[in-house]
Amino acid sequence: MWYVYFLRCADNSLYAGITTSLERRLLEHNQCNKKAAKYTRVRRPVALVYAEPHPDRQQASRREYQLKQLSKHNKEKLVASYFP
Repeated sequence: MWYVYFLRCADNSLYAGITTSLERRLLEHNQCNKKAAKYTRVRRPVALVYAEPHPDRQQASRREYQLKQLSKHNKEKLVASYFP
């Protein structure tokens, strides 16, 4: 199972990514290691605010691309629907 996720960064921005383990990936983003994305390394701490499962990497990647194309407003609406 693959997941598409949004992280809320310390500067209130949103970061989108994909992973097979949300728990592991969140730790990687928050720890000082080279596995964290460059974007989140300077915007710590980050918190998981949205996730959706997909059966394979290809579908997760396609959905990640769609989410990254959304406006900030629509991303925020999606996150709000996840945590009403």
